[in-house]
Amino acid sequence: LRFIKKTLKNHPDEFVCKHDNGEPMTLSQVFKSMNLTAYDLSVDMLDVHADRNTFHRFDKFNAKYNPIGESRLREVFLKTDNLNEGKYFANIIKEVMFDLGESKYQNAELRLSIYGRSKIEWDKLAKWALNHNVYSNHVRWLIQVPRLYDIYKAKNLISNFQEILENLFIPLFEVTNDPNTHPELHRFLQYVIGFDSVDDESKPEHPLFDRSVLTPDKWNIKENPPYSYYLYFMFANMAVLNHYRRERGLNTLVFRP
Repeated sequence: LRFIKKTLKNHPDEFVCKHDNGEPMTLSQVFKSMNLTAYDLSVDMLDVHADRNTFHRFDKFNAKYNPIGESRLREVFLKTDNLNEGKYFANIIKEVMFDLGESKYQNAELRLSIYGRSKIEWDKLAKWALNHNVYSNHVRWLIQVPRLYDIYKAKNLISNFQEILENLFIPLFEVTNDPNTHPELHRFLQYVIGFDSVDDESKPEHPLFDRSVLTPDKWNIKENPPYSYYLYFMFANMAVLNHYRRERGLNTLVFRP
């Protein structure tokens, strides 16, 4: 809340996102489109507190990521890849890091998302982290991978499940083999401790996993693979990656879904 009010006061004319028609919008225009001023904002109105009900309902949990229930504010303040290259998100994190440094004995493990839609996501994320210097001895990063194959498939962003696995892991194998191929990613990975797999775990699904199940290169159907399928293939790739990183004298990654 403090950060949003401060930014609205100091940088009202910065272009922060695009209108539905493709026109760039300034921060003040974004708030004007919602009929809000800095004076109207309150903690209750932001509605991003994790209360008791949040953790038993995935829809409620997900909604908490949109301040005031507006996905546009999420894009402006909580994304690493947006019109101003994730500057606001980095600045919020740096304020949190400063507080952790002041209190001395508190550490945080923060989540960043990699979606598996393209191979350049890792490089973009690492570039964001290095450009904005979101570094602290008190913070380590956990990479969360949302289980959204069905959505990407419906939008024709990918053709099969194998592509998600390749987009997730090929850059990691390349940088482990030769850090010079992705120098920024090599530096960023020193502060990454592992992976998480995120989506609605309460969704009913057939956890069928036997010989007849489609392999990732043949999984080109519109259904999302079951949780166990995602976890098995992420684990299998990570096991190989960790052996390789250990051999190369690099830090290994944990898997904590």
